[in-house]
Amino acid sequence: MQEILFEYEMNPTTWVYVSSLMIIGIYFKFHRVLSVRNLDLIALMAFSPGLLIIARGNEHWGYVWLFSVGGFFLVRLLLDPLMVRRPLLEPNLSASGLTFTGVALLFFLMANVIIGKVPDRNLRATSELVGPLADRSAANHGIQPGEPYLRLPGFRPFHEFAELDEQTTALDGAPLTARQLSFRRVVTRTAAILGHLAVVIGIVLVGYRHFDNTHTGVAAASLYLLLPYTAQLTREVDHVVPGAVLVWSIESYRRPVWAGLLFGLAAGLIFYPLFLLPLWCGFYWRRGLLRFLASTAVMLAILVLALGMTSDSLGEFAGQARQMFGWTSLWGEYASGFWEYHRHAYRIPIMAAFLVLCGSLALWPPQKNLGTLLSLSAAVMLAVQFWSPYQGGLYMAWYLPFLMLTIFRPNLEDRVAVTAVVEGRVPWPIRRLVRWAPRAAPAG
Repeated sequence: MQEILFEYEMNPTTWVYVSSLMIIGIYFKFHRVLSVRNLDLIALMAFSPGLLIIARGNEHWGYVWLFSVGGFFLVRLLLDPLMVRRPLLEPNLSASGLTFTGVALLFFLMANVIIGKVPDRNLRATSELVGPLADRSAANHGIQPGEPYLRLPGFRPFHEFAELDEQTTALDGAPLTARQLSFRRVVTRTAAILGHLAVVIGIVLVGYRHFDNTHTGVAAASLYLLLPYTAQLTREVDHVVPGAVLVWSIESYRRPVWAGLLFGLAAGLIFYPLFLLPLWCGFYWRRGLLRFLASTAVMLAILVLALGMTSDSLGEFAGQARQMFGWTSLWGEYASGFWEYHRHAYRIPIMAAFLVLCGSLALWPPQKNLGTLLSLSAAVMLAVQFWSPYQGGLYMAWYLPFLMLTIFRPNLEDRVAVTAVVEGRVPWPIRRLVRWAPRAAPAG
């Protein structure tokens, strides 16, 4: 790959300009300049300066920029259920041309994962734990080596895996060999590539199966690949993998058991999707609620069991369980990103408003369909960014696929749980037992 793409590098600033021109040329509706679609495209491109400002080292104002644009999209997503008229605005490219563009973008982005450099720490989430990993970043915050540093909420083994590409020493402080470094690099970058493939395939399948329009799914997936965020943070496993799992949970919404298993996996990996529960329970209220909740609980129990099997002591297990269910995120003492420059007390009213928002989504809108599930799920995962103490605002892959689908979705008022969700079936082992059971002799 190095020989084929000699000195290949995707410069962030250059890609911002190139991708912006491509987005305008492919998606902008010149005959309907004042359409909501055009406003969404302009707002998506407005994220780019904030990412560049953060990459240049001016984190505070970069996060302020991201929060400003995120605030606009939060309002837009909350108002999306009120937009009943959804005219079909297809991209300016044909389906075949758009498919070719998406495949080409995917190829070059994956090449950037394979041969690119590790992103600057300003564009990386800090999920370091105690030990040598913490010493590298703790000095920037005045923390003594060995003290607990930032702990990103969620499944700790997953976050440790996501950081393997950046580590150069083992847990005992010994430097890693070249073979070990190469193996870690291959494993983590393969996971990132598979994550992006899962996101793209999931978006296309949602368009094909639930929007009844493959062209729309390809358009949404290509726009996801065009965004500068995707190019700058392509390799971040803890960004893309949870986003991919959430996309596939939406793709499986007609089968509550599969949707619940994937939902539980995403919630266990990064904790924050648990705040989607009121919304999703409101959607499945009339059909599939018990199956969805039971499968979600089963997946969370499996992850907790995995923590117990990998922990060396009861105290370590308790600490990992608290991290998995967000205790470190709710009451963390340290922060990185926007909240590194502001008092943590200011997060309390934001968290309170967020909880009120999540609770209200169980009741509003009263008639939920796939469209409201998409837009309001994106709104919740976007609202998480405003109070998360760990570089909130940068984890855009958690809501971007939902946002892409919301921008391109048609009217989905008929995709409600009563008509779209499949009826419950007797589990396979019970069906076999019933089939093998001796039948009573007929009377007479």
